[in-house]
Amino acid sequence: MAFFLYISDKMWQEMAKYGRKLVEHGLVESNFGNISVRAGDRMLITRSGTALDEITGDNVVEVDIQDTSSLDIIASSETVVHREIYRKTSALAIIHAHCPYAVVESLLAGSGRVIVPVDSEGQYFLGNIPVVGGGIGSRELAGNLAEALSGHRGAVVFSHGTFAIGRTLAEAYIATTQLEHSCRVKYLYDLAAVKK
Repeated sequence: MAFFLYISDKMWQEMAKYGRKLVEHGLVESNFGNISVRAGDRMLITRSGTALDEITGDNVVEVDIQDTSSLDIIASSETVVHREIYRKTSALAIIHAHCPYAVVESLLAGSGRVIVPVDSEGQYFLGNIPVVGGGIGSRELAGNLAEALSGHRGAVVFSHGTFAIGRTLAEAYIATTQLEHSCRVKYLYDLAAVKK
């Protein structure tokens, strides 16, 4: 039991590190978005309403991945989505952010479509970026994201934000920054092309 508590301590501290980075780099407003990490058949996920730049051990909830829990009520409203992603993919970490350019590009592309990066890094690391639909914290969104992320490192929820996965939070964070960078470059490129 002490070993698991030690791991949990390290996990929430890592979550806090990336929560601060997300806010500092404008990838999410403080009280929006969520972060989780998988530990066997359980996950640690930020509590509902948690400021991502102020995560402590008290702002993180441990819940089961296979079954709902009484703690779901205080966990992030996106817990059902994280749970389904863990069930259907090999992800060990998930970051959900509200990256502004990614949201704009999702609105321009439309739900059920893809964003095609114009930058070489985006093309190489991300490929076409899926834009998925579904209400916040809904089973529809959970299913759509789990399907999209089974073949991609990241996806954008139409008019809402990004979900990125990785074997570590560092990988999920890098995928988040790549999603936003590629969407920003595409937006600026398309804007410049119109003005030609």
